Amino acid sequence: MISELKYNIDLKKLPTHIAIIMDGNGRWASNKGLKRISGHKEGVRAVRRITEICGEIGISVLTLYTFSSENWNRPTSEVKALMSLFIKSLNKEINKLKANNVQFRVMGCTHNLSNDILDSLKDGIEKTKDNSGLILNLAFNYGSRQEIVEAVKNIGTDILTGELKVTNIDEALINNYLYTHGLPDPDLLIRTGGDHRISNFMLWQIAYSELIITSKYWPEFQKRDLLDCILQFQSRERRFGQLSEQLINEKN
Repeated sequence: MISELKYNIDLKKLPTHIAIIMDGNGRWASNKGLKRISGHKEGVRAVRRITEICGEIGISVLTLYTFSSENWNRPTSEVKALMSLFIKSLNKEINKLKANNVQFRVMGCTHNLSNDILDSLKDGIEKTKDNSGLILNLAFNYGSRQEIVEAVKNIGTDILTGELKVTNIDEALINNYLYTHGLPDPDLLIRTGGDHRISNFMLWQIAYSELIITSKYWPEFQKRDLLDCILQFQSRERRFGQLSEQLINEKN
């Protein structure tokens, strides 16, 4: 099945940047009579296989919504378990990412993170910084409104110090103040778990992303599901505000 999907995919029209809202770990576990942390552990396996297939077919950037700034509102016991799982998983996987030429990045607020988390993040970034393959970008302690507010504050500061003029402000400049500076905007946004909302994720960057919602919970999401989403992406006409006729004329 996977080989057939690979054959049908046009490798010249791959999305450059895929972003995924990984939802449904807890519900997957509950449906099986397991503790929620079991769902998160299974979710780590899904991260591994989706990272592998993205690297294999030539995706440039994969951004995963790992832990939101709002997730701190979950029960303390679950947050502690998630932090412990995150550190263990990252420390376990980082050498494999390095060996597979994956560059690890992270975006989000680091002010309130513990030293052990910060150390693991810095270690992962440092070990893989020279890799030239897939960029695996984790949105950790991330909220898009928070990101935009921080960008506005930094722009305001630079105006006050004379480094910027108000007339310098345009979309390109704002992009440079976001956590994703230097990365292309996502072409494709996938949300697992069936909910039809963005959940404060990359609100600026997904302005023209193609959206695919799947009812599958994240732990169930397989390589073939990712490939199927890419096939759906390739079947769509991306007009960016233009008419279909205009796109045809441009191609001709």
